[in-house]
Amino acid sequence: MVNENHGHKPRTRAAHRSRRWFMNKALLAGGVSAVAVMGGYVATTADAEETGSADAAASPTPSGPPPGGGFGQTIAYDDFVGVTTDGTVLGDLYAVHSTGVSTVPVVRAAQAFVASLTDEQKAATLYDVDSDQWLDWTNVDSNDRDGVALRDLTEKQYALGTKLLRAALSARGLRQANDIRKLNQFLGEYEGDTSKALNEDAYWFTVMGTPSATGAWGFQFEGHHLVINYFVLGDQVVMTPTFMGSEPTKITYEGKHYHLFREETLAGLALLRSLDETQLAQALSTAQKSGTDLIAGAGQDNAVIPYAGVKGSALNRRQRALLLDLAEVYVGYQDEGHARVRLREIERHLDDTYFHWIGEHDDDSAFYYRVHSPVVLIEYDAESPLGYHESDSDTSAPPSASADATASASASASASAGPGGPGGPQGTPTQQHIHTIVRTPNGNDYGVDLLGLHRETDH
Repeated sequence: MVNENHGHKPRTRAAHRSRRWFMNKALLAGGVSAVAVMGGYVATTADAEETGSADAAASPTPSGPPPGGGFGQTIAYDDFVGVTTDGTVLGDLYAVHSTGVSTVPVVRAAQAFVASLTDEQKAATLYDVDSDQWLDWTNVDSNDRDGVALRDLTEKQYALGTKLLRAALSARGLRQANDIRKLNQFLGEYEGDTSKALNEDAYWFTVMGTPSATGAWGFQFEGHHLVINYFVLGDQVVMTPTFMGSEPTKITYEGKHYHLFREETLAGLALLRSLDETQLAQALSTAQKSGTDLIAGAGQDNAVIPYAGVKGSALNRRQRALLLDLAEVYVGYQDEGHARVRLREIERHLDDTYFHWIGEHDDDSAFYYRVHSPVVLIEYDAESPLGYHESDSDTSAPPSASADATASASASASASAGPGGPGGPQGTPTQQHIHTIVRTPNGNDYGVDLLGLHRETDH
């Protein structure tokens, strides 16, 4: 029997969870003054990055934390239920089976990476396969993370960590992850401080369980605007929750032009614009687009999100193809073989898949959309600016290189901020700040349902 627990890292995360929850509550209660106490860019963006205004169709999570893109209490693994529509988990959706797609490349890459770590690094990085660490993630730019950061790795370890990501992701997924990290570096330079969380190597690895071709294990890669949870059981893979975002999304930096989330934007627009008047009436929300509408972000592992929008069974053949194409954009982050397996799973539930939209739908509109079925939840949200503020005449402003430039950037931020300040729910949303998340509802985020089935049948 493969040992799935490292043993030396107990599942006692209560102190860390309490610290993060206390900070969140203080920010919610204290508003701008509480944020100011924290100081720096992390302080000014923490509440807006984590807080979202729930759509009118969604209800709070059962345990009571406010709905939104974060700011829910990090719960224990044993208390995990998963995203549901009414608090009740639908059964018989997932099963332990062979996919016919090898996980040997990612297993070997993980084994090599773990073997390269020092004893001290292993003590910080290795956890039990059912550790609370899975749920203890955030998209906020913070150094309060567990594991080992890219910036603290040797050249050899760095290469092995990169190889692990390459094995887990598709070429497009890896490129997107690298571009998110690169624009995090840009944002640090723009803000004038790359020493903490705003740089391309402020991303942490943790490994849960023992990498194995037969047993259950996984890893987490976590940092600002990029969180990948990757669970493996035999040749099955669950790569959710996956959070990807960026600010800015469209910029020329170091001579390279970046335009992140273009495919996600265009695929959503293509589906919406294919709908007839009756379907549009069902898909479009009556709610006004706010500065942040993401519901199922960090801290929302047990969120209750009712279905909303137009149902897949009401779509014609071409529209159903567009809906599947939209899902494929997000599923395609992971390696190609397992992405095909995942897409077939989504397709089997296409009749019961809902498409929901908030906001306008011009090419450059800031909007929110959601794809939601028993087996997948995808959210896309164009949010208000927090750290980057482009001028009306320059959409590729270079990073600040002087005190004058920094002062100019600050003045621009003040001028372009919404009525709520530099960002957050009251700011004016823009496609220059986008958050996305992909989840597996009804209990299989982090592979929780699969691990339970595995233990019932094999242990």
